[in-house]
Amino acid sequence: MRVPLSWLGEHVELPSDVTLESVHAALVSVGFEEEAVHVGDVTGPLVVGQVLEVTPEPQKNGKTINWCRVAVGPDHATRDDDVRGIVCGAHNFVVGDKVVVSLPGAVLPGPFPIAARKTYGHVSDGMIASSRELGLGDEHDGILLLSSLGLDPVVGTDAIPLLGLDDAAVEINVTPDRGYAFSIRGVAREYSHATGATFTDPATTVSPVEASGFSVSVVDEAPVRDRAAVATFVTRVVRGVDAGRPTPTWMSSRLRLAGVRSISLLVDVTNYVMLELGQPIHGYDLSAVTGGLTVRRAAPGETLETLDGQVRTLHREDLVIADETGPVGLAGVMGGARTEMGGSTTDVLVEAATFDPVSIARTARRHKLPSEASRRFERGVDPAVSAPAAQRVVDLLVELAGGTADELGSVLDESVAPAAVELAVDRPARLMGVAYDRAEVVDSLTAVGASVVDQGDVLVVTPPTWRPDLVDPASLVEEVARITGYDRIPSVLPVAPPGRGLTREQRLRRQVSSSLAAAGLVEVAAYPFVTPAQNSAFGSADGQAVPAVTLANPLDTAAPQLRRSLLPGLLDVARRNASRGLVDLALFETGTVFLPEAGVRYGTAEVPAGAARPTDDVLAELAASLPPQPRHLGVLALGAAVDRQPGQAAVAASLADVLDALRVAVRAAGVELTVRQGSHPSLHPGRTAELLVGDERVGVAGELLPTVAAELDLPRVVAVGEVDLDRVLALGVDVAPRPISAYPAATQDVSLVVDLDVSAGDLLAAVREGAGSLLESVRLVDDYRGAGLPDGTKSLTFALRFRADDRTLTAAEATEAKQGAVRLASERSGAALRD
Repeated sequence: MRVPLSWLGEHVELPSDVTLESVHAALVSVGFEEEAVHVGDVTGPLVVGQVLEVTPEPQKNGKTINWCRVAVGPDHATRDDDVRGIVCGAHNFVVGDKVVVSLPGAVLPGPFPIAARKTYGHVSDGMIASSRELGLGDEHDGILLLSSLGLDPVVGTDAIPLLGLDDAAVEINVTPDRGYAFSIRGVAREYSHATGATFTDPATTVSPVEASGFSVSVVDEAPVRDRAAVATFVTRVVRGVDAGRPTPTWMSSRLRLAGVRSISLLVDVTNYVMLELGQPIHGYDLSAVTGGLTVRRAAPGETLETLDGQVRTLHREDLVIADETGPVGLAGVMGGARTEMGGSTTDVLVEAATFDPVSIARTARRHKLPSEASRRFERGVDPAVSAPAAQRVVDLLVELAGGTADELGSVLDESVAPAAVELAVDRPARLMGVAYDRAEVVDSLTAVGASVVDQGDVLVVTPPTWRPDLVDPASLVEEVARITGYDRIPSVLPVAPPGRGLTREQRLRRQVSSSLAAAGLVEVAAYPFVTPAQNSAFGSADGQAVPAVTLANPLDTAAPQLRRSLLPGLLDVARRNASRGLVDLALFETGTVFLPEAGVRYGTAEVPAGAARPTDDVLAELAASLPPQPRHLGVLALGAAVDRQPGQAAVAASLADVLDALRVAVRAAGVELTVRQGSHPSLHPGRTAELLVGDERVGVAGELLPTVAAELDLPRVVAVGEVDLDRVLALGVDVAPRPISAYPAATQDVSLVVDLDVSAGDLLAAVREGAGSLLESVRLVDDYRGAGLPDGTKSLTFALRFRADDRTLTAAEATEAKQGAVRLASERSGAALRD
């Protein structure tokens, strides 16, 4: 919300030395975030001039320009001559007219600096300005004549304050629950709360006149709602307006500073009152309205051309305003083109209404049509201000447009008084930790406009009509804290209750993430939204379409499903980084995936009201109505695992790096990972591993298919892996610190010849089990296939390390343990020692 200071000062007393910074500081103290400051876009010299001579000069291009002699006053004279020669292309002025002259050195909105320059055979020593060039409106039929504004200033007068171009505005961020602050009225009241300055409510300075005779009806055939579609609907009629009159400069300059474009006098008046009182106003050309007005839901197939020129197909839940021939506006969002006020309008129908915020919000989003009106209705408009706002528009149209107020109109008021809220007197102190006494609580609530009835230990508080957010004791406590000052709230951290901490799963998940980060991987958080093709490619075992959670209102219609795998998100992150030159990546992510089962309907449980705590049975029912959402761990590596450096060639990242990372992760959870040959529709055949804990499959790893990598604009070799982290944690055990043995290790290697179809993982498991308790570690160090071996076989070499906790092992003990490993491997896989 942008707030011009001159406008603010009309409704709240500002100190003589007020600054933009002091106003911002005051509003920040009552909970409004500072956004920006806006000062005038025009800098001088900008002066009042009088046309002395006008000489038309036809040009070869068919255009006629005017060579003008313009008096600018003695204070702006050059060489004792206060007359400037200026070239002007406009023709709507004559000798004697007083105009606005931008002298060299001035800067107009754009920015557009003014300088003396040679053009059309003359040196133009300045520029005669139009309303558009001064930022006062869209008028472009010629220069601005001060007489059209009812002004007759002395030649040489500074035009910046004369036209209100010296004003400035503060901009604040208004939170959704405080829609009343989308008005000068609301901000002025808040400034008064912050500083104690005298506040005058502009809504109380207007005396609404009773009007009747205009037919207005409300028909809401939509399903029953908790709130009425229309709370108030006030109409008034002004006849005989002069739509061609210019908008006064004080009004257009305030609108400009408030961020609203000046359009025409009739439209500007409605926008001005909206900004002043917070009540959106719509004006109709009365001659284009047939019969009365009806507020109703749109009929199937109805269309409406809105003021932006778009023909919109209406939805059955859209709230529309219609006359006898059909819709004339989207209620609370935008009016219709058929009844638009224009240059030929003489009779104006003024409408000030309040609508159901939810209905307006849905309509605005449905048609992607946000407006200043819907912005306010969505947050709640004060129903008590409809009649004063309509009267304020009538008064301005009479004053500025020469109209006459008519007795024709209507008043529909079905608003409901705000519900009273009971507040324990000591609750603000208990909740905020500040010793508020009874008087402070009562005075604070009274200051925000509430009525308070003291009933001893309880206060019965009735919020004002402009505060629909005050619905419970907690919101009232916030008002007490806000009005008395946030600086009184102590900065004391609460003491955590004993006996609580991380659960086992939380602690193990942190260990997994910390171990991967310590290993040099970077944690990322990808979007959980994917395309159906991505879910089929990475979330299924065969690449076929699989059940997936499809969002009813996706952020991106191209990615409407929730992910079944973390790999699509990791690949998107990799592609984005690679496109920016970051081609050496080692990434990991932990996050939930969504695995609905075919034929199961989810989301059928009834969601309980938010004001009551659901029972355990209700929570269980809600949980059962959701698809399984296990937490997975994904890893990706591409580019160089080791950078090129003196004496060291670059080492490319590969599947081995991903497997090492996954081993580190699951080891942090207290389990060991077994790897064996696997398959996956999006991974390279022969370079895909199935990941197991014991005999249970927990994930997959491999190199991306080169065709898939090419489609994603990624390098040819991209290694990825994913495990079901929840299942790994369930299978894991708490890792206890292991003391370092003081005794030396005995190392031996063993080479076993097996058939080609024997899995290295299965053979390693047999070696580990057969070696017994003395084995400290075993790892595969060589896979040989070639000369010296029988056809159809391979030689796998394992490095074994033995150690005892209580003695130094002998060579015989180590050899015996190794032979036990060979025997079990031979029994299970037919392995033989290699000669």
